[in-house]
Amino acid sequence: MRAAWVLLPALAAFSAYYVYLPLPGAVSDPWKLMLLDATFRAAQQMGHLIHYLRLSHHLIVLNYLICTFDLYQLESISSEDIKVTDAVFDGVEVRVFEPPAKGDESLKRGVVYIHGGGWALASARTSLYINLCRIMADSLKAVVVSIEYRLIPKACFPEQYHDALRATKHFLQPDVLAEYSVDPSRIAISGDSAGGNLAAAVCQQLSKEEDLTVRPKLQALIYPVLQAFDFNTPSYQQNRNMPVLPRHVMINYWLYYFNGNHDLAHALLINNHTALDVGQALSFRGRLNWTSLLPPSFKKDYKPVVQTTGKAEIIQKVPALLDVRAVPLLADNETLQLQPKTYVLTCENDVLRDDGAMYAKRLENAGVDVTLDHFHNCFHGCMIFTLWPTDFSAAFQTRSSYIKWLDKNL
Repeated sequence: MRAAWVLLPALAAFSAYYVYLPLPGAVSDPWKLMLLDATFRAAQQMGHLIHYLRLSHHLIVLNYLICTFDLYQLESISSEDIKVTDAVFDGVEVRVFEPPAKGDESLKRGVVYIHGGGWALASARTSLYINLCRIMADSLKAVVVSIEYRLIPKACFPEQYHDALRATKHFLQPDVLAEYSVDPSRIAISGDSAGGNLAAAVCQQLSKEEDLTVRPKLQALIYPVLQAFDFNTPSYQQNRNMPVLPRHVMINYWLYYFNGNHDLAHALLINNHTALDVGQALSFRGRLNWTSLLPPSFKKDYKPVVQTTGKAEIIQKVPALLDVRAVPLLADNETLQLQPKTYVLTCENDVLRDDGAMYAKRLENAGVDVTLDHFHNCFHGCMIFTLWPTDFSAAFQTRSSYIKWLDKNL
């Protein structure tokens, strides 16, 4: 009994130590965010242990744990009058959400949605994305196509990009749009995080294909990951230890996406791959100059991290680091000029904040109509967390703003 009185306080102290993280004062629901992050870290560590024992890849384990927890949340989704069907678009699985038809209804709007998760986690079939797409279909009276692209480690770049592009082009065919009663002039392409990366890359490619008869009217990017050139932008420095996406985790996702060697992680962290003596990176440097692309409120007092000498062999080993299909922020101005009207949502407490802000500024400089929707109290990934027990006020705030913009502009 006496041992229990000693053990319980020790266990409580350890739990508090594991859960507690110093967070900015303005962040939404701080204790709930700490608990979410602690749960995610515990799942990651369990996955790494299983990986170490060579039983399975840790990302597969992590995704399995996410999907297992997801089963409990599926019951929280109301059975709204939205028709949900699974289909295959040019070899790519998709889930289609259709609002109820009305007798006097004209053609519906359409949204292609690409889910996030570091190109490795989540699914169009998880409750978080089912709930989001149902609400979008209902609120917008739109047909929503949620793309189930292949995930790391079973597929790496450029397979996710090809899946997203093929499924989107299939949906944009006039006969397919007619089948779903979608207006060809009212289609948006959207995605969050890694899905925002794929959405931006797909839009860039579609803008360059001259034989397309239908093109997206809008793109809407939710805290998108858009570059692997500079891991020391102000937001990467400011939020390097921020839940749920610290800087080292984002670098690891990039390396997983590119099937690169993880021994390169530290070199990427200090920007050795884009040092001044790395010739392959020189032509891109001006496209990612955050000192001129970010507002003072984002730059604060942070200084650029530019190495004089680095490691050119990193780009030789992982050439995708400078592949525009993977890093849309590196696109040339000619491509950016062709982009549709754009919405970019960014969060202050997010390493990817500056990716989105820089892309919005470059698009604006290229003459594109852009809305940058910035939230000071929000964090990466927040918009999808609307179901108990991972329901955040930030999620409803950002989702409402996002859907409102789509409704007004689509």
